[in-house]
Amino acid sequence: MTEYKGVAIFGEAKEGKLAVITTELLGCGRKLCSDLGQELYCLLIGSDVSNLTQEAIAFGADKVYVVSDPLLEDYQTDSYVTVVERIVRQLTPQILIFGHTSIGRDLAPRLAFRLDTAVSTDCVELSIDPNSKLLLQTKPVYGGNAQAIFTIDTYPQMATVRVKVMSPLQRDDSRQGEVVIIEADLDLQTIRTKVLEKVVEEEEGIKLEDAAVVVSGGRGIGSVEGFKQLEELAKLLKGAVGASRPPCDNGWVPSGYQVGLTGKIIAPDLYIAVAISGSSQHMTGCSGAKTIVAINKDPEANIFQEVQFGVVGDWQKVLPAFTSKVKEIIAE
Repeated sequence: MTEYKGVAIFGEAKEGKLAVITTELLGCGRKLCSDLGQELYCLLIGSDVSNLTQEAIAFGADKVYVVSDPLLEDYQTDSYVTVVERIVRQLTPQILIFGHTSIGRDLAPRLAFRLDTAVSTDCVELSIDPNSKLLLQTKPVYGGNAQAIFTIDTYPQMATVRVKVMSPLQRDDSRQGEVVIIEADLDLQTIRTKVLEKVVEEEEGIKLEDAAVVVSGGRGIGSVEGFKQLEELAKLLKGAVGASRPPCDNGWVPSGYQVGLTGKIIAPDLYIAVAISGSSQHMTGCSGAKTIVAINKDPEANIFQEVQFGVVGDWQKVLPAFTSKVKEIIAE
């Protein structure tokens, strides 16, 4: 019988550094390992990721497994699932965690099928049951209206974790760890897709998913001009502008602004929802925010059940006054 030990996280790189989600997963994995008394592994796969091993160790990894190959420069399902499956079968971790990113959402379920196990997706909390030592996986259900705790009794126990819900450890460059180099050993015939072109979307200012403050507008904003007022406030607060689905569908803002179940899932320190009714689909995208403030003229709007602070009133009167006050405070 295979003995499963340790916690492994799938690391992602971005612009030559560990992606934020990777440092968050390492922080989460470190806590799980402390509860289990086991080691934390980090899997790094790509075309040039060998230089990130010390960074992964500094953020909590005990061992880093590296696969570096030109064929892995771009994420492709066929190549990545093959490589990760081989590493996991060799490593046999008790727990395997991915970020709930575009890569994790694609890779984790396919890998779970190959490993004959299960995966809980979009988790917002992970912990160890003190009695069974199974992984307790908490995730939103019913469109974000409730949370449920799941366990998996097959191994490895797999989960994807929502971005910004876990906290990374303080970086410690004095930490020591082991680096294990693994050959990709890929068969070109198994890779059925080829990247022909990359198009980088131009973005100004802070990215929505990275912003500490987000000012979002809903259908009630009514126009492109209305969103310009939101942009003014967002700039003052050094934040980003978001939106519910109707403004994106109407072309008032780009689709990349959408926050929600079918848009981006974010967890800023402050989320200001202007003229947003608060549908469950939208709230799923921002429920991880530390503080939510809502401005809506309908006192019965669902969003007021979800926020810490609410203002009942016409946003065209409330927002200018609020923006003016922010300017005064900044000028002091």
